[in-house]
Amino acid sequence: MLATPTTSLTGDSLDQRWRDRLETVLAAGAAAGASLVEVFLESTDHIGLLAEQERITNVSPAFGRGAGLRVFLGDKDGFVSTNDLSEAGLLQALDQALGMLGLTRANLGAHGFDGLAALRDHGASKENWLRQCPGLDESTARLLEATALLDRHGDHLQARRGSYARDWQEVLVAASDGTFARDIRLHQSVGINALAADGDHRASLGRRYGSSGRPDDLRQWDAEASAVDLCSSARSMLYADYVEAGNYPVVLANRFGGVIFHEACGHLLETTQVERGTTPFADKVGDTIAHEAVTAVDEGLSDGAFGSLSMDDEGMEPQRTVLIENGVLQRFISDRAGELRTGHARTGSGRRQSHNFAAASRMRNTFIAAGPHTPEQLIGSVDRGLYCKSMGGGSVGPTGQFNFAVEEGYLIEDGQLTKPVKGATLIGEAKEVMPRISMCANDLELAAGFCGSVSGSIFVTVGQPHIKVDTITVGGR
Repeated sequence: MLATPTTSLTGDSLDQRWRDRLETVLAAGAAAGASLVEVFLESTDHIGLLAEQERITNVSPAFGRGAGLRVFLGDKDGFVSTNDLSEAGLLQALDQALGMLGLTRANLGAHGFDGLAALRDHGASKENWLRQCPGLDESTARLLEATALLDRHGDHLQARRGSYARDWQEVLVAASDGTFARDIRLHQSVGINALAADGDHRASLGRRYGSSGRPDDLRQWDAEASAVDLCSSARSMLYADYVEAGNYPVVLANRFGGVIFHEACGHLLETTQVERGTTPFADKVGDTIAHEAVTAVDEGLSDGAFGSLSMDDEGMEPQRTVLIENGVLQRFISDRAGELRTGHARTGSGRRQSHNFAAASRMRNTFIAAGPHTPEQLIGSVDRGLYCKSMGGGSVGPTGQFNFAVEEGYLIEDGQLTKPVKGATLIGEAKEVMPRISMCANDLELAAGFCGSVSGSIFVTVGQPHIKVDTITVGGR
């Protein structure tokens, strides 16, 4: 990565005024023999806040500006990032990227680059978003209100925390195939956590909420309802017995229950996994890989969802991608490199954390679609099993093996929820568990999250309705 001083063009905005400079860089790369050259410019403005008990204990502002240059030669590529946005700085980065492929920039001759298309400006209507967000005083007041509400509604709480993050990003993407597109993104997330303790009994739970493109979301957040919900769960789990280990049916709640599908199966449907040869589904398009009750979707279109976007980080507009339909694998999540190397068409899924990463095929809003049943019907169909109301942390192997902690769980006995249980871990493998999802309820909801992979940490949503897994290994005591 190059780390020389930034040289701005005119003012701070990444817009039409960058056309000439970008065309110079793209033409130079094309003349050197590159199949395709892409430049990703960004400016970022971040603030993070942490409240503990009755105090704000951390304020973390951050600002960034830079470019990522990617050069393709056939299905190979070279990537370099830089903070120097002058013409000389961008050309220096281009030289390094070309060098990775054995190419050298020479005098401009015939280069096969016809110039950039008209700018597709998705950010024009979003110019005021940053100014419309709550300021520091208002944001800190809301967080302290949340920790106070936890104290008011909770029992035996030893620790109360609230966190808030606001991420604003302006991007400009240009490529030698004519792509020229701009966007402004805004993501806000707020979380609350509580640790309850009474003697040897402990319960630690949290909730997180997030949105995109809604400057007023922190103002509109119902902090009291969130605090009541979290404190009710902490109260239930504080004195819960440990779950008995075994293999039995499980009903997973909606919203964040979808993290298991995201982690254990969703990543296996990204073309990065096809390229690596680490997905068991690589040659399964058209085959049944899940129960016929399962339809799974990845899209970037849901209004306000954490993973929604007007364009991806390669300048392509998003779409609704049906990954699995009635149990049958339909297609993969693909970016530009994925299309070149695997033949799977791009899906508007080229995403990256920042200009320091090359884009890769990544999920957006990924969920199991709603089914015909009610949650009560799913629970009522189980004689003895486990109800997972909320999920905690976990780990996933390269080919879909997973284990996830259950943050809040209850026994199902004779079709009814009975006593709370703790210490449960769901253990399985995607290709084995997907055919066992036999019922989906009609209450689909999405939940905000962060996903880390080859192109950094990005904003996503996971989701599902209530689902029933006929049998799964449950770790416990």
